[in-house]
Amino acid sequence: MIFVVAGAEDDHAPSVIEALRRRGAACRLLDLARFPEALPLSARIGSDGRVEARLGSATDDAFDLTDVGAVWWRRPQPYGISDDLVRPSHRSFAWQECHEALSGVWSSLDAFWVNDPALDEAAGRKVYQLGLARAVGLSTPDTLVTSDVDEARDFVGRHGPGRTVYKAFTGTEVAWRETRLLRDDEVGLLDHVRYAPVIFQEYIEGGADYRVTVVGPHVHAAEIVPHPGGYTADYRMEWRSAAVTATTLPGDIVEGLHALMKGLGLVYGAVDLRRRGDGELVFLEVNPAGQWLFVEGRTGLPITDSLADVLLEGSTR
Repeated sequence: MIFVVAGAEDDHAPSVIEALRRRGAACRLLDLARFPEALPLSARIGSDGRVEARLGSATDDAFDLTDVGAVWWRRPQPYGISDDLVRPSHRSFAWQECHEALSGVWSSLDAFWVNDPALDEAAGRKVYQLGLARAVGLSTPDTLVTSDVDEARDFVGRHGPGRTVYKAFTGTEVAWRETRLLRDDEVGLLDHVRYAPVIFQEYIEGGADYRVTVVGPHVHAAEIVPHPGGYTADYRMEWRSAAVTATTLPGDIVEGLHALMKGLGLVYGAVDLRRRGDGELVFLEVNPAGQWLFVEGRTGLPITDSLADVLLEGSTR
């Protein structure tokens, strides 16, 4: 059995489940928003140390986690903490207990993970991944993460407004935050970094972005060129008008990306690169749960099939 841990509304999950079923694999969608009430947990630790775990009651069509072959950890939803718990302290306690119990179960599974939850969480941290990218030989932009006003002003002073981008660590569909080019009229707002750290980077001025989806041994690269006069700090802002084509990467970049993925412990990752004017490819970030259907639809790159193949192969190891 292959489990896909994702929300019921996730449009990527059905595409992979369908691809797996075409290959004859047994797979199911596991939505953690139903846990713990609608999907109760039971885990028993035997005298031999074997852990037997189940999500769902014994009388229902439960998820038997004991002999699962592979798990795709695809943007799991927040636990469904009961509305009966009103006090914030009670809700926080219930969430923490849910998290500790399930995390212990995940760690006990003899399964192939894409990606292992603990490694997935760590790999998403920007400071960590940028440092490792530099260590494996990939080029990275000059970067400052700070909540120190003086440090922020010094960084912007060296690169200049219009040559500095800033971005947040996190974003959701409700509160999505694109990468922004710092304007002259925003320099006065730098004092606000004292409220929370901000990522500042040198602006890489070049001709193209690259979205590289790495799935195990497979590297699917797409070149993205904004239309003339378009927004150049973040290709997602004008995706529909950009020119998007499948491409290949130089061998040293492919080797560097594989080394980065290995160092982060990732099987899957969506990597963003940018090409400088002199042709150098610069690593910007890797999203361990990044989307790919928008790239696959424009280029025909077989990313869904690659993920299904990797999961199926991993489930039979």
